[in-house]
Amino acid sequence: MADVNRGNRPLSPHLQIYKPHILMVSSILIRITGNGSTVGIVMVLWWLLAAAAGPETYEAHMAWLTHFWLAKLVWFGLIWALWYHMLGGIRHLIWDEAVGLELETAEKLGWGIVIGSVVGAVLTAIILLIV
Repeated sequence: MADVNRGNRPLSPHLQIYKPHILMVSSILIRITGNGSTVGIVMVLWWLLAAAAGPETYEAHMAWLTHFWLAKLVWFGLIWALWYHMLGGIRHLIWDEAVGLELETAEKLGWGIVIGSVVGAVLTAIILLIV
């Protein structure tokens, strides 16, 4: 390969030089919540395995889930991640129809995802605590 003097070429811009905005953060969070949902799948499978293992195992598992504050926090985080990822997917379906692509509308949709996911997660947690 020919020597192209790689030492003097400028580097392409990276994340550090960009000012974060809602669309950038939203895009990154959709990827993180999608990947993080695999943790939720493992936890649900763990719960199902505890139920299949018998009443004693299930009761021990449920006692850990209902009394340990970190477990509650993880479950709430997973509920929020599912809401965020779902609402982000709906936004992308809207964008697939070439609707809401203007910068102002796209930013409103980004904030709508943030607010909607928090409200959805809180309502889901309240419903789960009542039932």
